[in-house]
Amino acid sequence: MNENDERVTSARHKRWPLLLAGLLLCLVGILLCVIASAVVAALLVARADPRFDTVNVDLLLAGGAAITVGVIFILIDLFVLLPDKRQRRLVAFDNIPNRQLTVVLTAYNDELSIGESVRDFQSHPLVKRVIVVDNNSRDRTSEVAAEAGAIVFLEKQPGYGKCVYRALSEGMAQTDTDLTLLCEGDMTFRAFDIDKFMSYIPHAEIVNGTRIVEQLRHRETQLSTFMYYGNFAVGKLLEAKYVGQGTFTDVGTTYKLCRNSALRKLLPKVNSDVNLEFNAHLLDTALRERISLVECPITFHKRVGESKGGNTDDVKALRVGMRMITGILFSWKP
Repeated sequence: MNENDERVTSARHKRWPLLLAGLLLCLVGILLCVIASAVVAALLVARADPRFDTVNVDLLLAGGAAITVGVIFILIDLFVLLPDKRQRRLVAFDNIPNRQLTVVLTAYNDELSIGESVRDFQSHPLVKRVIVVDNNSRDRTSEVAAEAGAIVFLEKQPGYGKCVYRALSEGMAQTDTDLTLLCEGDMTFRAFDIDKFMSYIPHAEIVNGTRIVEQLRHRETQLSTFMYYGNFAVGKLLEAKYVGQGTFTDVGTTYKLCRNSALRKLLPKVNSDVNLEFNAHLLDTALRERISLVECPITFHKRVGESKGGNTDDVKALRVGMRMITGILFSWKP
C-alpha cells in the first residue's frame, strides 16, 4: 500500500461511527433481553415451563451477542480510532480581521416581535445590517420589519428549512461582511450574546448556541423539560456519531454564528426541503464535511407572540426529535 492509499484508508477510519453503532447494538441487545425476560415472566405467571422455550433462548443469545459486539465497537472507537479522529493541531485560533457581521432573522407571523428584535440587533456595534426573511407571513411581519430598518426578503416556498436556507444565503451574499449571524425574530434570543459568539468564532468555522445552561434560561420559555433533555440527548447522539470532533448539547437552536467561507462549503450540501429538524441536519452535514463546530452558551428568553415551530407541545417536539434521530442514523429525507 502506497502513502496515498494509507491516507485514504486513514480518512475512511476517521469516518467510521463505531461508537454510535456500538451504542445502538447495545440498546438492541438490551431490548431483546428484556423481551425474553418478559416472555419468561409471563410463562411463569401462566404456570408454564419456560425452560425449553427455544425462542427465549434465541432471543437471549441474540441479545447477548449484540451487546458483546456493541461493546467491542465502542472500545475500538474510544481506544483505537479516537486518537486519529481527534484534531492533531493545537487549539485553533484564526482571528477575523473584519469583525462586522450581517444578522439574518427568520420570521413567520412575528408581527408582535420582529420590530423589537430588529432594533435589538441593530443596536449592537458589530452589526452591519439586519436582514429579515419572511416565510409567507399572514400578518404585517414584513412591514414592521422594514419600518424598524431591516432589509426584508420574502421566501415564498413554505417550510422552516427553506426559510433558514434563504436567510443564510442572503447573509453569505453580503460582500462587506465575513460573518453571518442566524437567529429568529421572536425575541427568544438577544443581541448581547453576540459578544460571546465573537469570543468563540476564532476557534471554529461555526459557533452554535446552546440553551443547555440552566442559569441562562428564563423560567417561562416554550422549551419544556422534555424538549430540554431531548435536545441534549440528540446532541449526544450526534457527538457519538462524530466522536472526537466536538461536544454537542443542543441541536435545535437557531442562534448560530457562521463564517461565510464555511457557508459556501456547507449550503450546497444541505437539503432545504428538510423542515423543522433543519438545524440538526445543518450540524450533521457540517460535521460530515469536516467543518469545525464549537458550542457557545447563550441566554434563552420567553418568546413574544405565539410559537409556530416544533416547540408548540411535547407531542410535536417528539415527532421532530424522532425525525432528527432518523436523519442522524440513516438519512435526511423531507
